Amino acid sequence: MRRATFRDQTVDYAAVGASQAADLLQYPPERSLPAVDAWRIGSGEERFRKAGEDLLSWRVVTGAGIEVGDVRPSSEPSYTGVSFASDGTPLAPARHEDDQRFTEDGLPYVSAGATAHLTSRVSGRKFQGDYRVIFVAEEARRIAFAIGTVDATVVSGETLFSVEWRENDEVWFEVRAFDVPVAWPYRMFRALVKRRRRHTNSAHLRAVSPLFA
Repeated sequence: MRRATFRDQTVDYAAVGASQAADLLQYPPERSLPAVDAWRIGSGEERFRKAGEDLLSWRVVTGAGIEVGDVRPSSEPSYTGVSFASDGTPLAPARHEDDQRFTEDGLPYVSAGATAHLTSRVSGRKFQGDYRVIFVAEEARRIAFAIGTVDATVVSGETLFSVEWRENDEVWFEVRAFDVPVAWPYRMFRALVKRRRRHTNSAHLRAVSPLFA
């Protein structure tokens, strides 16, 4: 069976994988507003493993008040996602998605190439759309995944979640994203995009950090 590439993705933006770029803040994709936030959420392997579990079981999303439904694994079992080094060089996958895992509620774990329907509420308004998992990384000291919009109605773009267990034993949670305004209020008032991103990233932090448990 052939190995899928980023060309198989049905996301609605061109810069697939750009959330991983080291210079995202300096050189974001065209018309997008970039954001990079990082927080220390504890220390030690146990904290790292717990936070990584929160990422891969979607709790980083559901704990932020966003509903996750209709998770559909990739139709390509060999699909391993798109991952790049800081210089843009493609990286080999950390592992293959051979066996699908599930949460206690029966929700499939995050897997490369999967799509999920997300529903959120902002200022009393309901927003929903499909997202594609761009890549998943499970390494000895880093666990991460990125999702991209498929049919954006508010903002189009990509969000990367990662947890890193650093050599000094600290555990850090990071969210990297770029958003292209789609809805007309966001196109007219780009400050709304930044405010929405700040609110969303803070909600993701509350979902992962033990300080908010």
